Amino acid sequence: MSTGVLLLHGSSGVPDLDRARILAAEGYDVLAPRWAVRHEVPLESFPVDELAGRNERVVVMGSSWGAEAALLLGAFDARVDAVIAFAPSAYVWGRNLEDGSHASAWTWRGTPLPYVPFDPDWRADDDPPSYTGLYAQSVRTYASDAVAARIPVERVREVLLVVGGDDQVWPAGAFAAEIVRGRGALETPVVTVAEAGHRAVLPGEEPKRAGQRMARGGTDAADRQLGALAWPSVLRVLAGS
Repeated sequence: MSTGVLLLHGSSGVPDLDRARILAAEGYDVLAPRWAVRHEVPLESFPVDELAGRNERVVVMGSSWGAEAALLLGAFDARVDAVIAFAPSAYVWGRNLEDGSHASAWTWRGTPLPYVPFDPDWRADDDPPSYTGLYAQSVRTYASDAVAARIPVERVREVLLVVGGDDQVWPAGAFAAEIVRGRGALETPVVTVAEAGHRAVLPGEEPKRAGQRMARGGTDAADRQLGALAWPSVLRVLAGS
C-alpha cells in the first residue's frame, strides 16, 4: 500500500529536508513544501491533493505550528489517514498584525478558523525568551475563545504525539494532555522524554538551528533520545500497522 507523507515545518519557515530525506529512504512519497508563516493560511493550500492522487494513504507530519496545521488537516480533510504531531498545539492560534490586531492563523474553505489571541500584557522575563508563559496566559485570559479554538482532534483517525518535557517554546506537554483528553476513548500514544525540548531529532537528522532567537529547551542528547524513542512509533504509523 503506497503512502504519501506531507511534512510541514514550523515557524522557522524552513522545510525539514533532513526529515524528508530519511522518510523517502524508507520508501515513502514525501512532500515538504515551504509555506509562508503568516495569518489566514488556507489549509487547502497544502498539497494533500497531489499526495492523495498518487497514494492509497496520506499521513501528515508536522512540527510546532506545522503540527497545528497537521491536526487541523486530519480533522477537516477526510483523505488524511493519520497525523504525527511533534510539539503539538491543542488550539488554533492567532497571528499578530502590524496594526496591533490579531487574525486567525488558518482558514478552511475560505473561512478563518476561531483562534486564541495573544495576551498583550504578557512580558518575557528571561533571555533568550521562553514563550510557554505567553501561550498559557493567553488561554487563561481568552478562555471563551480557547473553547471555540480547540482543534477537534476527536475527528482525526489516528494521532501520534511526540513531546519534549522541557519544551520552552510553548507548553506542548499540556497541549498533548488536552489532545488526549479531547480524543476520549480513541487511542492516542504520546512519546516523551522529560529532558527534551521543542525539536526532537530523528535518527539520521541533524539538529535544526533556523528560526528566531528564543529558548527551545532540551539538549542535543535529550532531543536525539526523544527522536530515537519516537522513531519506531513513527514507522508504525507510516506503515499503517
